[in-house]
Amino acid sequence: MKIIAIGRNYAEHAKELNNPVPTVPVIFMKPDTALLKDNKPFYHPDFSEDIHHEIEVVLKVCKEGKHIAEKFAADYYDELALGIDFTARDIQQSTRKRACPWELAKAFDGSAPVSNFVPKSKSATYIILILSWI
Repeated sequence: MKIIAIGRNYAEHAKELNNPVPTVPVIFMKPDTALLKDNKPFYHPDFSEDIHHEIEVVLKVCKEGKHIAEKFAADYYDELALGIDFTARDIQQSTRKRACPWELAKAFDGSAPVSNFVPKSKSATYIILILSWI
């Protein structure tokens, strides 16, 4: 599974971390080894003392496309899940100072736990139930 992620897309979070709010998406990727499924445990990596997390809505892309018009975007995913994006914030701050990519801080093994996927036709009910539980 290819994990394509968007960074700094929450303006308040970017400001909280003293980062500029970008005018175009910041895109990064996570490898298959980052994916953590089936309620397997997350292990805090030994190379970081500052792991942060964000909950994410995960869309499972169901067909290929390029330059998709916004009005057709929903035709290109069929299932949704909730995920966590773990970040080794201390590593990210270090790599940012050197203008290096985020992968060292965001793409480590197990850094992308994901719930079971549900069909998008049923997802609103599941997401409301999950959010009311949180």
